[in-house]
Amino acid sequence: MANHRRGQTYLGVTSNLVQRAFQHRNKLFDGHSKDKGCTLLVWYEYYDDLQEARACEYRMKKWKRAWKLRLIEEHNPGWKDLYGEIIA
Repeated sequence: MANHRRGQTYLGVTSNLVQRAFQHRNKLFDGHSKDKGCTLLVWYEYYDDLQEARACEYRMKKWKRAWKLRLIEEHNPGWKDLYGEIIA
């Protein structure tokens, strides 16, 4: 989730992306994403195994910011809000 192009980002894991993105978009929970206005879904990746997804999240949270921004821009160069894709 992000607040705007190359702005604040939030990284997390969920078993229900549609529900979790909705919660972020509507600022339903206190925390970093609400405080920084991270309401745009700009990147996501699906895993069949939740433990594998958590391991990936753990690794990525140690990444430099530039690496995360590059990953987003490789898949979504315009930082388009992808929420519409996941609810369709």
